[in-house]
Amino acid sequence: MLIKEGFVRIDSLNLYVSEMGEGYPIIMLHGGGPGASGMSNFSKNVEVLAQKYRVIVPDLKGYGRSTKGVDRMDPFGDNADAIFGLMQSLNIPSAHLIGNSLGGAVALRMALDFPSAVTSLVLNGPGGVGTTRAFPTEGLNCLLDYYNGKGPTLEKMRTFIKEYLVYDSSSVSEKVIQERYESSIDPEVMASPPLRRPNGIPDFRKWDFTRDPRLNECRIPSLIIWGIEDKVNRPSGAEMLQSRMKNCDVYLFSKTGHWVQWERPEEFNGVTLSFLNCSTPKVK
Repeated sequence: MLIKEGFVRIDSLNLYVSEMGEGYPIIMLHGGGPGASGMSNFSKNVEVLAQKYRVIVPDLKGYGRSTKGVDRMDPFGDNADAIFGLMQSLNIPSAHLIGNSLGGAVALRMALDFPSAVTSLVLNGPGGVGTTRAFPTEGLNCLLDYYNGKGPTLEKMRTFIKEYLVYDSSSVSEKVIQERYESSIDPEVMASPPLRRPNGIPDFRKWDFTRDPRLNECRIPSLIIWGIEDKVNRPSGAEMLQSRMKNCDVYLFSKTGHWVQWERPEEFNGVTLSFLNCSTPKVK
């Protein structure tokens, strides 16, 4: 199955987009760690989902080949606006959204800001859930401090991936670490790192969906997926979302970290497809 790739222009923004398959659209939104990009984040998922759906995988603003310079004071809203603009450019009135970490937060923000554009949500360890109820996790601190101090190093990347993104570090090859590191030191990224601790601890109140009263009114069919051993975003966020949202299922993965879609791809793909099949509008 061939992947179509290229840039989509949205006002002054260029989003790099990969696309595979035909059918009802799915937009997959990657995480926000250093060196992240769309296809690398979902390398074990796209082809399976594309057997039935039109799968669209952008590099989020600030990442990969897309325009740099995300608004660090509101990265969720900035990228939500960009993805909504992408949908308009591609003439997609509504789509399933699958988001991991930062991508999950962007998808959830879209559900609140542009609810008619979101058919369903699959949120995989999403950011911005209960971030003000405790100090940032070690994994989130590692992410935010990656570009600080002496700057990026291969060892910093190895630590971030092996200690914080996965439960079983033996599953991560040196090739994965090297490729991610090289992406993180792209000169354009270095000039404007997307997520970075500016001065002290960021104001996480602006990033916490549990403070948004609109969450109580969200009726979009939603599947929350979380690894019990997630060291970046606390798994307790799953229960918080289910207690607030009107139409929300939860699937927890044991012995799994922040990268459920990468560590447990067959199960992730299976439960996601089952949910999407039930949430896709029937053609009349």
